Amino acid sequence: MKKIVEYRKLLGVDKAAELQELKTVYRSLMKNWHPDKFTDNLDAKLEAEEKSKTIIEAYHFLVSIAPQTREQTLADYTLTTSTTNIADFEFKGQVLTINFLDGSNYEYFDVPKAVYVKLINAESPGRFARR
Repeated sequence: MKKIVEYRKLLGVDKAAELQELKTVYRSLMKNWHPDKFTDNLDAKLEAEEKSKTIIEAYHFLVSIAPQTREQTLADYTLTTSTTNIADFEFKGQVLTINFLDGSNYEYFDVPKAVYVKLINAESPGRFARR
């Protein structure tokens, strides 16, 4: 949740922002912070590179959790999670990343460590994850 709030604040949008608004704000910010605009000043260019990376990350993250994106990808997500086995999974700082055998990757945020421990200890992690 903290990440979502920080990214919305960075882009200057609220919860109700739609994909088109996100895209417009993103493009505007990238015009202002594109590293190629700062050719004369090395410090400013380095700052712009970091800022633009953060803006890009924020934009992609917010687009991925937008309701319109979720509606578009729900069928694929449901098919993958219900029929495809887990290839690998990783837990870092309450973020569980699951890689499926079909090449799909999904991140789950704010996962309690106890749930991750149960996933590790389950006879079949795939069956446990489907619950």
